[in-house]
Amino acid sequence: MKPLSCAVVLCRPEESRNVGSVCRAMKNMNVSDLRIVGNRSDFDENQVKTLALGAFDIWEKAAFFPPDAGGLAQAVADCSLAAGTTRRKGKRRKAFGLTPEQFASQVAVSGADAKIAVVFGNERTGLTDEELDVCSLSVSIPANPDFASLNLSHAVQVMLYVLVRKLDTRPRGYEPVPLGRLKDAVSGIAADIRRIGLYKYAGGEDNARFLEEIFARALLSERELRRLENLFRKISFIKTKTDPGG
Repeated sequence: MKPLSCAVVLCRPEESRNVGSVCRAMKNMNVSDLRIVGNRSDFDENQVKTLALGAFDIWEKAAFFPPDAGGLAQAVADCSLAAGTTRRKGKRRKAFGLTPEQFASQVAVSGADAKIAVVFGNERTGLTDEELDVCSLSVSIPANPDFASLNLSHAVQVMLYVLVRKLDTRPRGYEPVPLGRLKDAVSGIAADIRRIGLYKYAGGEDNARFLEEIFARALLSERELRRLENLFRKISFIKTKTDPGG
C-alpha cells in the first residue's frame, strides 16, 4: 500500500486514549503525518501508548500547534486541500458538505502528489465555526441521524479507508470477466458439449443458460474462464477423435 500524502489534523482533542487509537488507525492505513492543534503537555503519554500499541511512533513524531483557529491555519498551511469533518449544520457552516467518497474523488482529480489534510474536531463539540472556516470544504460521514456522533478514531479510520480505496492504484487480486465475455465463452462451451452428443435432445438452450448463470455467480477470472474453455474443447476433441462417427 503506497503511503497517502495526507495529514490527519486533530483540533483540541481531550482524551489521550482517543489520540492513541487515532495513531493506530493511521498506521493501519499507512498514514504517519499527525498534527495536533493543542499542547503536547495536555496528554498522558502512557495512555496514548496503551491504545496506540505499535503505532506510538506516530505520536512521537506528531507536530503541535496553538489550540485555536490560528493554530489550525498553521497546521494546514502546506496543504493544497483541507477537509473539515462535521455532522452539524448551521448558517455559518460550510454550505456544501461532501460524502467521504465525493471528497476522495475530488482528491483523485487534484493529483496523487497533492498534500491534503483531513481535520477532525474536539470529541464533544466538534469543529468550531472559525475552525471550519479555515478548511477548504466540509465532509460528513453518513450515519444514523439519531446517533450520528462517531468515536474520533472511528471517524479517522473511515475517512482514511475511503481515501486509500479511491487512490490506491495497485492491481486487485483479479477482475471478474464481464458478462458479454462470459456469454461468448458459454456459447463456445455449449457448442463443444453438443459435439460430444449431450444435446441430441431438447434442452440444450436451457443447459447453456444454466451454465451461464452458474459461471456468473462464480465471478470467474479471465484465466479461470480460459481453463474451462480449454477443458471442454479438449473433451470435445478427444470425443470426436476416438469416435468420428459418434
